[in-house]
Amino acid sequence: MSDSRTRASYHHGSLRETLVRASLELIRAEGIGAVSLRRVAREAGVSPGAPYHHFPDRAALLTAIAGEGFGMLEERLVGARAAAASPAAALTAMTEAYVRFAHEQPAYFHLMFRPELARPDKDAAAKQAAERSFQVLCDVVADCQLAGDVPAGDPGALVTALWALAHGLASLWVDGPLDGRATPLAGSTEALVTQIAQGVATVLAGAARAGVRLGP
Repeated sequence: MSDSRTRASYHHGSLRETLVRASLELIRAEGIGAVSLRRVAREAGVSPGAPYHHFPDRAALLTAIAGEGFGMLEERLVGARAAAASPAAALTAMTEAYVRFAHEQPAYFHLMFRPELARPDKDAAAKQAAERSFQVLCDVVADCQLAGDVPAGDPGALVTALWALAHGLASLWVDGPLDGRATPLAGSTEALVTQIAQGVATVLAGAARAGVRLGP
């Protein structure tokens, strides 16, 4: 980023955004370990003390990035839900959207679930963004229960299991191993994720028809 562009950004009050963007570029290029307030300031072309106007320490900067990531994830999930023709279809679409988000935005994804690096629970905005993204899944499971597409009863364990499925697939794709397995099985990772999500929806629908009930 040029000095003139950085000065203009700072002048217009977007120093925080400039620092976040510089951090993301560092993460993509060199990994999370490269991020420090001093290094980010240098990459952004501002003084070493400038980041402290917005972030008291490295953890606060990484937490802000994680919060932004949760907001992006929520937008993806809400969009997938809105475009789906039924609650069951929404559940499948949201699994796919979650996995695609991780694959397309690994710099965010790697921070969002690393409590030793980012602490959304310590930042109100980041915590709310994380909770909203999770609530979308809770709401869709509730919709599926009303439609008879998943077993009735306490949905807590089912919501957690579906989140774990999506997150596990996302992690395997982002970290590499899934591609090698997916090609012989389904032709592509995207196709395999779709097959898995649809298969889980089919199993849940069968369980609901059989009268299986969630919870004790």
